[in-house]
Amino acid sequence: MKPKLLALALLMLATLSLRAQDNGRYIEVTGTSEIEVVPDKIHYLIEIREYFEEEFDGKSKPEEYSTKVALSTIEQGLRKALAEAGVGPNAIRTQEIGDYWRQQGLDFLVSKKFDVTLTDFNQINDIVKRIDTKGIQSMRIGELENNDMAAYHRKGKTEALKAAQRKAAYLVEAMGKKLGGVIRIVEEDSQGAMPFAQSNVLSSNAASFDFFRTIKNRYSIVARFEITD
Repeated sequence: MKPKLLALALLMLATLSLRAQDNGRYIEVTGTSEIEVVPDKIHYLIEIREYFEEEFDGKSKPEEYSTKVALSTIEQGLRKALAEAGVGPNAIRTQEIGDYWRQQGLDFLVSKKFDVTLTDFNQINDIVKRIDTKGIQSMRIGELENNDMAAYHRKGKTEALKAAQRKAAYLVEAMGKKLGGVIRIVEEDSQGAMPFAQSNVLSSNAASFDFFRTIKNRYSIVARFEITD
């Protein structure tokens, strides 16, 4: 019976210890921070699509379209415009190829999407100025990256924890108490704000990328601190 009594005594002791900890005085707060980062890698997504020359003559009807401009010709013009804008071939990656159903009874029009990696937003202006928009289906900014993002994440989380500590300190002091050691830290999911822009290549405002874009990440830390006298 002694081993059973000993086990029961240890269990009761552990339970009492847990209850004592649960009944301790603590404050739990949430600290947040926001880091704004200038991107050094910009993914510019461009989709090209076959078209008929008659689409742009201003008089032909869809059923009269006959002179199709091949996808290879459009791609050749796109790559030439990108090269003139300072974009090397290694920065151009094919993302997707597919068919576009234009109208029942007419030919399929083949489309192709590219992920173009840029290092400067000004390159977008150069691309839009040089490109032949007749073969362009869409152009938009995709993901923004920074090579030092891991370091920025650490800084953001650290600042969020410091903010939680400062908040807890002045709340406890308002009650005439002191802030003790940290009991628990919980990291909440960080929220990243990725800018998104759609450039209307048929508009005279297609090259208006004057406003500055940055990567914004928000960090949140829930921290529990002891309260002491």
